[in-house]
Amino acid sequence: MAKTRVLLAEHQTAVRQGLRRILESDGEIEIVGEVGDGGGAVEAAKRLRPTVVVIDIELPGLNGVEATSQISKGAEGVSVLILSMQSDDGSVRQGLKAGAKGYLLKDSEDLDLVKAVKSLARGGSYFSPSVSKVLLAGYLNE
Repeated sequence: MAKTRVLLAEHQTAVRQGLRRILESDGEIEIVGEVGDGGGAVEAAKRLRPTVVVIDIELPGLNGVEATSQISKGAEGVSVLILSMQSDDGSVRQGLKAGAKGYLLKDSEDLDLVKAVKSLARGGSYFSPSVSKVLLAGYLNE
């Protein structure tokens, strides 16, 4: 079975290294690239063709939402998982409207990150439980 190819887009080196260690602990996941800004994420997604891009919403230059939009439009077959500290309705909706298939909070458990990447790789979606509550509340209030 082919490995899930992941591109990490996170501006903080220590956080990016932690994400790499978590994901590489699963034998079905391979990190194919790492970048620290939004423009780099867009370029690397087109060049490396990962299965999943794990992207921080607060990247320098081109932010994570704008980069997600460009990746979703320009790198066919690539799924984007937004990683953020922000769980407010506006941030979540912006990310999803940009084309993200999942939204994971940075305070999630290690296993949640692995589950999220695998879910997106299978064509599904994944949301932190508190993000799911925000989405449900927003849906019910529309």
